[in-house]
Amino acid sequence: MKIALAYDYLNQLGGGERVLRVLCDMFPVAPIYTILYDSLKTGNLFADRKVITSFLDFSLARFNHRWFIPLMPWAATSLDLGNEYDLVISAGAGYGKGISYGGRTKHLHYCYTPLRYAWEPDHLNNFKFKNITAPLLNYLKKWDYKMGQRPDVILADSKFIAAKVGRYYGRSAAVLYPPLDDKKFFLDSKIKKENYFLAVGRLVHYKRFDLIIEAFNQLQWPLKIVGRGPEWSSLRRLIRSAQIEMLDFVSDERLSQLYNEARALVFPQEEDFGLVAVEAQACGTPIIALARGGALETVEGGKTGIFLGDQSSDSLIAALTRFVRDEDNFDREYIAKHARRFSLQNFKNVINSVISC
Repeated sequence: MKIALAYDYLNQLGGGERVLRVLCDMFPVAPIYTILYDSLKTGNLFADRKVITSFLDFSLARFNHRWFIPLMPWAATSLDLGNEYDLVISAGAGYGKGISYGGRTKHLHYCYTPLRYAWEPDHLNNFKFKNITAPLLNYLKKWDYKMGQRPDVILADSKFIAAKVGRYYGRSAAVLYPPLDDKKFFLDSKIKKENYFLAVGRLVHYKRFDLIIEAFNQLQWPLKIVGRGPEWSSLRRLIRSAQIEMLDFVSDERLSQLYNEARALVFPQEEDFGLVAVEAQACGTPIIALARGGALETVEGGKTGIFLGDQSSDSLIAALTRFVRDEDNFDREYIAKHARRFSLQNFKNVINSVISC
């Protein structure tokens, strides 16, 4: 079977790109079709792969891709595979499923989320968009709905997203949780807990690093932030405590060490799934998470983490205080075992089973 992979755009490195890397390993000769590609910004994770890009693949777009949202549907559909492939596997949160192909080609879509700002305009506030008008939003919604009808099979990365697929596309989607790489992220009994909390992810507004910094400015507790993204400079300006440290990008080996050492991972955002929270739990580290979105499927309240009810500094501080009070009740072995249910092998088995049907 001749297979191609399709992805929205490759100019950042996060959980979604880790999932794409797993698909690359499963299908080692499959090329990647994507709107734009920056090898450095993706940590050379796809250096071994043939990557075919659209007319939007130039420097300005790679560094400011959200400026070009009005052109992205056109850019995606301009990538035309014809009848060259038996199967297209698209993964992503919007545009990858819009790639063009011939009538005999089958299409499996792994949905991180329907296009957020088309269906949930409040999400636009997270990026301070200036070029999104009501007619354009209506166009994006119609385009995303139409593209959502094309795949032969849709798999969703959580129950939370499967419900959105049903609500927005009128389609059913089986749930397949993203894969945990337990060879990289695991409980290392030789690593002792240190006196700091940890926050990890792309530095974009909806991840709510601003909320984390606000809380730790007040508490004056040690915090390490790992990540890079467009909010880097603005977040640094918010820091008022010498106890807060921003680490930028780190290797997976170093990240695993940080997970193992941290008292807890702070996770106050609403995520579609949230692979970071699973990686931290695999290292035996509890999660302090917002009680919405994918965290409700990955964190077991009172046993692998503590939930906060809303996105406010008061709520986060209350959850952190509650965690410190009950910290000795968390069993690192139990937390790590809980995370192993999101196994890499299960992910591969389900993908292969769907393809063989």
